[in-house]
Amino acid sequence: MTHAPVRPVDVPRLAARLALAATLALPLLFGATAARAAQDCELNGQPVNPANGGETARKTGVLRCKDRGSGQLLREEQIQNGVFMGLVRVYENGRLAKEHTLNAKGNMHGLAREFAPGGQVLREATYDDGQERGLVRSFYPGGKLRRASFYPDQGGDRASAEFTERGQLSALRCGNAPMLAPAADDARLCGFGGAPSQVELFDARGTLRSRQSYLAGKRVRTQDFYDNGKPSQLDEINGNQRTERQFSSEGVKRRETVSLLGAARSAIRLRDQEFSERGTLVRDQRWNSAGEPIGDDSYYLNGQPHTKSAYSGTGSARTVLVTEFHDNGQRAALGRYLVGGRGARQLPQGTHQRFDEKGTLVAESSFDARGRVTRERSWDENGELVRDDEVFEDGSRKAYAR
Repeated sequence: MTHAPVRPVDVPRLAARLALAATLALPLLFGATAARAAQDCELNGQPVNPANGGETARKTGVLRCKDRGSGQLLREEQIQNGVFMGLVRVYENGRLAKEHTLNAKGNMHGLAREFAPGGQVLREATYDDGQERGLVRSFYPGGKLRRASFYPDQGGDRASAEFTERGQLSALRCGNAPMLAPAADDARLCGFGGAPSQVELFDARGTLRSRQSYLAGKRVRTQDFYDNGKPSQLDEINGNQRTERQFSSEGVKRRETVSLLGAARSAIRLRDQEFSERGTLVRDQRWNSAGEPIGDDSYYLNGQPHTKSAYSGTGSARTVLVTEFHDNGQRAALGRYLVGGRGARQLPQGTHQRFDEKGTLVAESSFDARGRVTRERSWDENGELVRDDEVFEDGSRKAYAR
């Protein structure tokens, strides 16, 4: 005796079939819940129990199930030679709610539609052996388009457009080519005509939420808005450079980031600026095209510099010179650090100095190559040396001979 070859399990398809079977079987669970009344089903005028495969085996016709109490039709389903295959119709309160077609494997295949109680189409899709394919549309009960989406046969991009009940565009996702016609003009919306498009997105109240621009299906500019109409963020792409800006609800810029775009839209930050509630610059970070920091400056709210960090060198010899300032603009401290690898502690190097608000040197510390302090000196406000200590590894110290 020969056996048919064992086919590998298609997990997604199996899950979809189980979910569909569970949906179709629920009305047959007599007395399962108080909300579901008992049903009576018949095939070609003869009573049958669809849960008992023996009663439908090798039979062909249309299975009809009705609510036992009200007599309302609940569903109709074609059976071909004992196999549930063909047109399926599901009813709610006696009105057609869904219809689709099943293939011999029990998967949805062909046109599938959902309906409002008034008969209007709410959703329309085409299936290929259980998978949505091509243009899928959903509608508001009044008949206006709610959403259009496209499912390619294999790979590629999926495009979609969503609309408010007023008919205004509320969301857009572009594919690598126009896909949504005739439901939506994504050739124009997604900038496939050779010039950037101009798109406005609205919420259900008709409030403008975003302005976007696309070129050949790629979004090159986005500006989002608060409820009061002020911009909340702006995202622009110019060539291989991306600039992102964030704003407060009063319209004040709070952050700006510039990045270098690489393959697959991966990005390397080149600059990151933070601003106060008044819009004054409070921090400015900069990186080179390799992603290494080259500068990090901070500022007081009065506009004077707070700290300035300048990086130099390469590899393990990379260092940063840090300068601190008083809020009157006078230098407060100066020192160089060995940067080291990612996550490593920065080690002080050479001589570090501190100054008073008049710019007079008041303290000085010297460090060895391992970042350990070896000498400390301090001066009074008149510039007179008041301390000069040698510092040892255990923290003890002694004064240098004068």
